[in-house]
Amino acid sequence: MAKRDYYEVLGVSKTATADELKKAYRKLAKKYHPDQNKGNKEAEEKFKEISEAYDVLSDADKRAYYDRVGHAGDPYNQGGNPYAGGGNPYSGYSSSGFSGFGSDFNFDIGDLFGDLFGGGSSRRGYTQRQTRGSNLQKQITLSFDEAVHGCTKTISITHKTECPKCSGTGAKAGTSPKTCTSCHGSGQVAQVANTLFGRMQTVVTCPVCHGDGKIIEEKCSDCGGAGVVKNTETVEINIPAGIDDGETLKVAGKGNANRYGIGDLYLTVTVSHHQLFERDGYDIMMNLPITIFEATLGTKIDVPTVDGFVKLTIPEGTQSGDILRMRGKGVKSVKGSGRGDQYVKIEVEVPKNLSTSQKRVLQELNLDDRAYSKRREYNEKIKGMK
Repeated sequence: MAKRDYYEVLGVSKTATADELKKAYRKLAKKYHPDQNKGNKEAEEKFKEISEAYDVLSDADKRAYYDRVGHAGDPYNQGGNPYAGGGNPYSGYSSSGFSGFGSDFNFDIGDLFGDLFGGGSSRRGYTQRQTRGSNLQKQITLSFDEAVHGCTKTISITHKTECPKCSGTGAKAGTSPKTCTSCHGSGQVAQVANTLFGRMQTVVTCPVCHGDGKIIEEKCSDCGGAGVVKNTETVEINIPAGIDDGETLKVAGKGNANRYGIGDLYLTVTVSHHQLFERDGYDIMMNLPITIFEATLGTKIDVPTVDGFVKLTIPEGTQSGDILRMRGKGVKSVKGSGRGDQYVKIEVEVPKNLSTSQKRVLQELNLDDRAYSKRREYNEKIKGMK
């Protein structure tokens, strides 16, 4: 099935800012989070699709490349994308020697590609770009506290690693790969074709060695000449304090290996919900229910923070919906400097199911309009409506 456009997946325009992307991702990730949709395979697939789209569009380089070529350069589709091995994505295209119409016309396509993309014409010598092993993508789930404070997680990964029997050469023990006699080790051969415009010469991947420049006459029995084997290993990952839901960690050198190098492992972080706290960047939000008497007279209450309980002063006359700020009680920045705040939203609870004697006491304490400014303003506004 063809992939949907990443902007469509997140429901944003192609000009969306980083903040708009993050806001859209948070909203959708919360809706389709596996913790909220247990056993719902459709929601799980949507969550993966959302995470993949945000991973690409939140990275400036990946987004710029995606905007140019779409899913052809998708880092989740390893065929020919720049993130698998680096380098110029157009450097694999080069041809030269296009001539015709007599001696006055001689046009070198290789020179044109060299000028545009930094490559070189075949007259100057063609250099093949070998691509290292592909990257791996994996999700990791953290508790709220693990994300806030950082931790060490142990995960299991299955990836391609160097074959221990042949040390990655792909050749049988006691032998070694031979230089390809067709391309003489360059990995490229020239092809000449007669066209209406004359003879045209192009440089293509050697069909004998498939661009390796070497031939394995006797292949390793363990890896079949690939030089790599599948291997499952346990890896310890250091999670930095302050990492947030949807962010990606790069673990260098833990992707797939081949004869030209090893890819990286990218871990997309999913943070579980907390029973009291809600996170917004580096700030923490929470609701605090208090009694009508605490709101009226003021008090001090022990309030939980990510670092333990702190005594919070509730001012006299606090209203339901008021938000109190606790400076520096939020999440530490993942970059190592700065810290967010904690915001406490007050919910004044009105007592229910009072006994007759309790109601009598409240009636005796009932105050006139002078104690209630908003009620007094309301009464003034409705005078002319009666």
